[in-house]
Amino acid sequence: MNIVDSSGWLAYFADEPNAKHFITPLKDTASLVIPSVTIYEVFKVVLRETSENEALQAAAAMQKGRVVDLTAMLAIAASKLSLEHGIPMADSIILAPNMASKCAFS
Repeated sequence: MNIVDSSGWLAYFADEPNAKHFITPLKDTASLVIPSVTIYEVFKVVLRETSENEALQAAAAMQKGRVVDLTAMLAIAASKLSLEHGIPMADSIILAPNMASKCAFS
């Protein structure tokens, strides 16, 4: 399972120098998990910085992996992660699917 934070997606779409670090996990769509909040964050930035067409293209590209919606169970897990690690809401929501899968398969 690969989860890429919004900043990684934005670096990839903008072809920034550190984008090379995200190419491998982003191309492996079979293992790519995209929390829906990541689509929100990336769409918002791309829309603000470029155009709606570019933002829609970015969102479409992101949906080639498995999109994970924020369920009640993930919201609870994200809340716990936020408190345990002192991380912001969106970051804990992005991390929650990864942590939940490790618990489920351990």
